[in-house]
Amino acid sequence: MPHSKYTPDQLERKIPIGISACLLGDNVRFNGGHSHSNYCDHVLSDYFDYQKFCPEVAAGFGTPRPTLRLEGDPTDPIMTFSKKTGEDLTDRFHSGSADYLDTLAHLDGYIVMKNSPSCGMERIKVYQENGHPHMQRTAGLFTKKLMERYPLLPVEEDGRLNDPNLRENFLLRVFTHHDFRHSVPEEPKLKDLIEFHSRYKYLVMAHSQPIYRELGRLLSGNDPRSIKALKEAYFKTLMTCLSKPAKRKNHCNVLMHLVGYLKNAVDVSVRKDILDVVEQYRRGEVNLVTPMTLLHHYLKHHGSEYINQQSYFTPYPSPLGIRNTV
Repeated sequence: MPHSKYTPDQLERKIPIGISACLLGDNVRFNGGHSHSNYCDHVLSDYFDYQKFCPEVAAGFGTPRPTLRLEGDPTDPIMTFSKKTGEDLTDRFHSGSADYLDTLAHLDGYIVMKNSPSCGMERIKVYQENGHPHMQRTAGLFTKKLMERYPLLPVEEDGRLNDPNLRENFLLRVFTHHDFRHSVPEEPKLKDLIEFHSRYKYLVMAHSQPIYRELGRLLSGNDPRSIKALKEAYFKTLMTCLSKPAKRKNHCNVLMHLVGYLKNAVDVSVRKDILDVVEQYRRGEVNLVTPMTLLHHYLKHHGSEYINQQSYFTPYPSPLGIRNTV
């Protein structure tokens, strides 16, 4: 059921996330081992309901098995065994995942295994006849199909989750994707989209002011498209906007906008203190959590209901401490 008071700190259900099975400790790798991710299994599992899958096992390659690699055209590579058997395994590989890919519309994200010719998201080597990899890299065959089939689904590699900015951006997209699916009805009215957008205005502004204005125009009531088309256009624009981490200068711009809501509520010296901390963040002397916590403290006491329900303040669960690192 849709709900209008969604907050990541009070999830009604764990979020459904696809994941490479080896990252949860399943012994499905070519050598019979795993690539267990402590962060995925012991931190994010408090919030994520994992659906695990190994496309190589699903294709019947067995465990352990010869190593696989990609060969040929980087834009359309084939899968082979690394031992130069000459056998093209591409169709066999894809047949093992085809039915599974049909079942993933309910997911809000997917975490894949880095460096895998099956599951890697980027930088996968494609070998040539001379035995050397092509300069152009690609995605693993399964992940490429996944991203083509579900282009708005947040997808990330386990290794890239070690980067604070990429981790923050992935989690932001996952929780936004989940919020939209459960807050906006299947057959919405315009007011449903407007209510969702009203909570996301400053989060969108932190990523792109032009898209912030574009989404406002889309929901102005002057767009001739059907409400179903508007919903699809809004969601596509929103998720595309959030697909890259927000820049520090954009966060500073949003923080200064939010300070404006305190203009008639607190002394000018208090606003100056907050702006000084924002400037410290701009210079990289403190992380985002510092000005955010200070500002949110005053807005909770002196701000309107509209400003206090902005998703910008808690786009993902607070206990994860994400903004302590960006």
